[in-house]
Amino acid sequence: MSTTPADLQHGGHGADGHDEHNAYHQHHFATMEQQFDTSKLGMWLFLVTEVLTFGGLFAGFGILQGRYPQEFIEAHEHLQRLYGATNTVVLLVSSFTMVMAVLAARTNQKKKLLVYLALTILCACIFMCIKYVEYSHKYHEGLLPFQWYSHEGDGIPGSHGYQAFFSFYFMMTGLHGIHVLTGIGFLSWLMVRASRDEFSSTYYTPVDLVGLFWHLVDLVWIYLFPLYYLIS
Repeated sequence: MSTTPADLQHGGHGADGHDEHNAYHQHHFATMEQQFDTSKLGMWLFLVTEVLTFGGLFAGFGILQGRYPQEFIEAHEHLQRLYGATNTVVLLVSSFTMVMAVLAARTNQKKKLLVYLALTILCACIFMCIKYVEYSHKYHEGLLPFQWYSHEGDGIPGSHGYQAFFSFYFMMTGLHGIHVLTGIGFLSWLMVRASRDEFSSTYYTPVDLVGLFWHLVDLVWIYLFPLYYLIS
């Protein structure tokens, strides 16, 4: 909701007249509602830059796939679909727990908020553990990016298409992994603050904003999974 003229005419107080008593109400905002809306708009603008970053990588992948179609098809056979599918389910579950965490914060349910945040962190850790196993397999098989690619037995010997595939694979999944780790940090920060009773129905902005960030992380993987694991 946005600030109404009535809010401004009454010295920036909310409908209940208690905005000035909220410890988290910043003086340069007329009301808590305006503060929340502004914070959320800022997060959406940040997420747009994230989409642009990944969008450039998706475009680059598509260009090289058109150049090395056969190599990309052969290269994707080295990826374990079970791992990718499992991680997809894990992140979908984490999106649900994140939604429930925001709901718990909005409805003054501290215990549920802590539980759902912990479950979201657990899902994120499971995701990263699976990626570690995947990366370990690639390392031992020589399926590495750029000049470190040393896999033997390729269908088209000497082609740079295999290197290109795994270069983009590690860049995109690696960047996504960094976002997952960042999300774990934010979620842990929320748990510390939630344990101190800092969130309630009158102030839960950080939970909502971290939730938006986490949903983007999940959404990016929804595109990465079919792009790499289901390519044909």
